Amino acid sequence: MTSITSVELNYLVFRYLQESGFTHSAFTLGYEAGINKCTIDGSLVPPGALITFVQKGLQYLEMEANLSNNDAEMDEDFSFLQPLDIITKDVNQLRQMVKEKRKNIQKDRNKDRDKDKDKEVEREHEGERGRIREKERTEKEKEREKEREKEREKEREKAESNKEREKQPEELAYRDMVLDQEDKDVARHEENGTLAGPEPMDIATTSTLASQDACEIHSSEVTILEGHTSEVCACAWSPTGSLLASGSGDSTARIWTISDGLFKSGGKNSPLNVLVLKHVKGRTNEKSKDVTTLDWNGEGTLLATGSYDGQARIWNTTGDLRTTLSKHKGPIFSLKWNKKGDYLLTGSCDKTAIVWDVKAEEWKQQFEFHTGPTLDVDWRNNVSFATSSTDHMIYVCKIGETRPIKTFAGHQGEVNCVKWDPTGSLLASCSDDITAKIWCMKQDKYVHDLREHSKEIYAIRWSPTGPGTNNPNQQLVLASASFDSTVKLWDVEQGKLLYSLNGHRDPVYSVAFSPNGEYLASGSLDKSMHVWSLKEGKIVKTYTGNGGIFEVCWNKEGDKIAACFANNTLCVLDFRM
Repeated sequence: MTSITSVELNYLVFRYLQESGFTHSAFTLGYEAGINKCTIDGSLVPPGALITFVQKGLQYLEMEANLSNNDAEMDEDFSFLQPLDIITKDVNQLRQMVKEKRKNIQKDRNKDRDKDKDKEVEREHEGERGRIREKERTEKEKEREKEREKEREKEREKAESNKEREKQPEELAYRDMVLDQEDKDVARHEENGTLAGPEPMDIATTSTLASQDACEIHSSEVTILEGHTSEVCACAWSPTGSLLASGSGDSTARIWTISDGLFKSGGKNSPLNVLVLKHVKGRTNEKSKDVTTLDWNGEGTLLATGSYDGQARIWNTTGDLRTTLSKHKGPIFSLKWNKKGDYLLTGSCDKTAIVWDVKAEEWKQQFEFHTGPTLDVDWRNNVSFATSSTDHMIYVCKIGETRPIKTFAGHQGEVNCVKWDPTGSLLASCSDDITAKIWCMKQDKYVHDLREHSKEIYAIRWSPTGPGTNNPNQQLVLASASFDSTVKLWDVEQGKLLYSLNGHRDPVYSVAFSPNGEYLASGSLDKSMHVWSLKEGKIVKTYTGNGGIFEVCWNKEGDKIAACFANNTLCVLDFRM
């Protein structure tokens, strides 16, 4: 008898979690169950395999219970059992249930047949009674017709004698009636004059369709970057040059040189413009070496990458590996340089965060406060930072301190993302509990609780506007991206919703503000990237690729947007309004 192994079952559950959007749970299961070491070829396993497997099992049990009843009538629908029955009862019990239900059905059929016979007899009697009644009606109708004929004869005689006398008044009455009807018709047309013409055209639909066509980014404005052999999870522009970094499930990061000439030649980037940063020697498809996160230092001279193998690596712009940082005991989910560039911060599935001294090439301090995997980290200034976790908690930590300098408790689900505002005074967080919250160091409870989304919130970003930014005269806003397919913009002073941007059809994984704060890019699993005008709250550009989008980012000039896709590619969009 064929049986399923624990390794195969673990893999099916792992794939189910991935496909359902439970990325953190999938990461944890994959790490603890050693999915990367199993010999299963994932490309041969179709989507929804676990659900299909369970459904087939239920169907088999149901068929076994039904076929074991030697019943001749098997052409009928035999869905007598509920899934809960099949799971909780053995085959003998199921057979007994099926037998009883079939007996009841047979009884109902016999009753129906008896009723049909009674109805047939009743119909025959009713038909006889009907014929008698019809005959009686015919006789009466003949009598009434004779009476009516007599009446008509009398009327004709009376009308003939008075014909001449009535002729003149009849003509006058007719003429008055016609004139009266014409007056009524004229009055009716005057009364309804404004409604008689055609109704105003509904131009909104036409206008929307036309603008949607106008928004679509032409292929001549798009460069497709090919080379990765697995999904591209992360991308980031260098803050100082025309370099774009990407990280993939193929165990590589890549540095692409993006020049304006690419858009003139159009199409796809050539291998001469890319550096491949291999995280494993030889083949580049080891799942334990997935590049999960990356970040440039402030000068754009060094690129840090975090990997599923628990190591952080630092590379220069020519693709040389400068440093490998090893201490984590699980995948690295997030990684950030501080502004000064002397420390690198990493958050891992091993529940810890580590600050690394880049110059000394060693760890400076490990922070072990969370009770679940660390999902995100973000610097407040050069020496303090925030961390978030699956344990629902947020901690603000400081180099040299052995305990958190602030603890924020209030979320009821995994905290997916934490971000400090441009001045480091407000901290925003978002969670699987369907809320985003804003915190400040002066109080323990959240300042604002943002509750307009209907599903998990995956990412949040602050606008580069307000005090302490290059756009000080513009309002500071917060953007949140959710699995409910919407992006929402928030007034952080009032804690109120400004816009709900409803243009996607599937979960939105990433949002990014343009450097001038006037536009917002959003990327979704529906394969589309939209660019929204924040002044108008509407889409001004849109591009649809061939895979779900995991991240979007703007270059420092704000004239190019990069997006990374599940179909192993990146695209760079030329953005000029």
